[in-house]
Amino acid sequence: MDHGAAARFQELRSLHGIDPAHIVPHGPYLMNCGSPKTDVYEKSQTLLVDELSRCSLLGLTLYNFHPGSSLGLITTQQCLGKVAGAINHAHRQVPAVVTVLENMCGQGATVGGRFSELRGIIDKVRDQSRVGVCLDTCHAFAAGYDLAAEGGVRAMLDEFDQEVGLHYLKAVHLNDSKGQLGCNLDRHEDIGKGCIGISAFRDVVNEPRLNNIPLILETPGRTGFEYEDQIKLLFSLCRKP
Repeated sequence: MDHGAAARFQELRSLHGIDPAHIVPHGPYLMNCGSPKTDVYEKSQTLLVDELSRCSLLGLTLYNFHPGSSLGLITTQQCLGKVAGAINHAHRQVPAVVTVLENMCGQGATVGGRFSELRGIIDKVRDQSRVGVCLDTCHAFAAGYDLAAEGGVRAMLDEFDQEVGLHYLKAVHLNDSKGQLGCNLDRHEDIGKGCIGISAFRDVVNEPRLNNIPLILETPGRTGFEYEDQIKLLFSLCRKP
């Protein structure tokens, strides 16, 4: 990355009053830090180091990525160990930046669909002050966490706290789901237009345990105006103090 471009980024971020803790870059989908294939695993390790280095240059403190997949060739526990190994390797190379694991939808041989699997990775990370979790609402619903039920958001966060610990929660991706509960499909939908429904997102934006945690819109809207409308919708759901 060009150092001049990085400096300009930091200048503009400061000018607009954006807290670096509210910027959470997303890793490339081709990276598989749980791969049983040596060449893919080594390339993924190298890419993770490179990505954290860019974050450091940009003055960012969080980096979000999908844990990976066993490809059905190794056990889930072995895959979790490989993900943690890649994180430990990256932490040795690049200081300070926190690696943020995203919960997955449970599709195929991916890991991270259950909160216990995220905890399994964290337990193997040497510096646990530099690891966290980003909760994706669509992924959670597709993995079987019923956010659409009355009290579903609260119940999911209770379970997350028990399995992982709320102090590890660094960000939330806001997505409705095209698929039904437990479908294991990663199919994002605009807020209020999917199977999760508007009531759950009202609970999300009013949940005190999510205060000061970045809520990131990640819906399939194709224009800035669509995102603007959804952001306005989310703000309209916030209860007045």
